[in-house]
Amino acid sequence: MQGPDPNTVYPLTHYDRLCFLKNIIKNPHIIVGDYTYYDDFENVENFEKNVKYHFDFTGDQLIIGKFCMIASDVQFIMNGANHLTDAISTYPFAVFGNGWEGAMEGKSYPSKGNISIGNDVWLGYKATIMAGVTIGDGAIVGSHAVVTKDVPPYAVVGGNPAKEIRLRFSPEVVSQLLKIQWWNWELEKITRNVHLLTSNDVEALNHCK
Repeated sequence: MQGPDPNTVYPLTHYDRLCFLKNIIKNPHIIVGDYTYYDDFENVENFEKNVKYHFDFTGDQLIIGKFCMIASDVQFIMNGANHLTDAISTYPFAVFGNGWEGAMEGKSYPSKGNISIGNDVWLGYKATIMAGVTIGDGAIVGSHAVVTKDVPPYAVVGGNPAKEIRLRFSPEVVSQLLKIQWWNWELEKITRNVHLLTSNDVEALNHCK
């Protein structure tokens, strides 16, 4: 056996509140890697409901890597939530038409870009990720954190706004792990070395075959 089939919707037998996320996503602007799972207290179909203000006309994407762990009620606030902040009014007049159609002529709403989540990232219960944020490989986002700026690889962040609490490993070890990129290994190699992935023996991981 080489681990669960990444194309399985529900990888845990008789449990339908945890799914391999890529297999339930319908929105083409949400991209999810293999083995990333979403766990929901009620219904895994809630995931796309928690990607807020994700309108087609904004063109932004939510990109999530492989082997991520996403807890229930994690929310992603996309660029459709943005209003003008340097104008006299933040009110979206043009949306309502009826003579207000030209309110945004020659102007555009602010956009901070895609939300990008790396590989092997753990997003805790009710964390909120804001538009334009990049979360690095191996990072951990604490429960109820509100992430307003980029998170370095292998950092642990928490709070509102989220701040770095610590790095999971020394900078030297983080550098090694980012070179190893175990999530890109062939499945057979992952399976052979899965015991090392649950250890802290980075040197052994660095030399495994």
